Amino acid sequence: MALQDPSFEGILLVDKPSGITSHDIVDRLRRKLRMKKIGHAGTLDPLATGLMIMLIGKATKVSQFLISLDKSYEGTFKLGVETESQDSDGEVVDERELPSELSEKEIKEVMKEFLGDQYQTPPMFSAKKIDGVPLYKIARKGKTVEREPRFIRINNLTLNKWTTPFGQFFMDCSKGTYVRTVFHDLGQKLGFGGHLTALRRTKIDQFSIEGVNTLEEIEQMGTAELQSLLIPVHKAVPAHAF
Repeated sequence: MALQDPSFEGILLVDKPSGITSHDIVDRLRRKLRMKKIGHAGTLDPLATGLMIMLIGKATKVSQFLISLDKSYEGTFKLGVETESQDSDGEVVDERELPSELSEKEIKEVMKEFLGDQYQTPPMFSAKKIDGVPLYKIARKGKTVEREPRFIRINNLTLNKWTTPFGQFFMDCSKGTYVRTVFHDLGQKLGFGGHLTALRRTKIDQFSIEGVNTLEEIEQMGTAELQSLLIPVHKAVPAHAF
């Protein structure tokens, strides 16, 4: 399918599957649409699923505005086990037995400490660059370097269910927040360690995951059906962002 029509541009919402990178989605859409000018407005880790805003054609010009929007997530975490990547994709580096008296109430109380404006240190296993080198490449060599904390904001952090040693949560936060780091740090504060086991992005500001097509569904669509999914930039972004 060759889509050389310059009018084929806008915002495409995609439900990302687990096990692939955000850039993999860009590559697959480039092959599908036979276009190079495709980007996204915020990454998801390979482990994560859910809402991604893909930018087609001239829509790539408003990426900075869309990246800055607040995001919502739901997922699960596990206490008592730390991993090198702070999620279940990494190797276990420490395990501790949870005390039988650890309660849902206690976890909720500590969660409250993560609300509001704060500084968060990016994890070593991340795409953030130091002197042009992604941190994960340094981490894979067994090295650790100093990282500058980043300003973030957590608007909502709710424990929806606790079944030892797993918790289900909802979280609403600012751009640049490493969700897995929140649960690594939660485990540290509780004294038992912890890591993220599943993550799904459900909302980015006005955009919701409800009714959004999967990448596989989009790859099977014809030109007309795909074009009908595109959201015009002017409907999603205020004029001052252009």
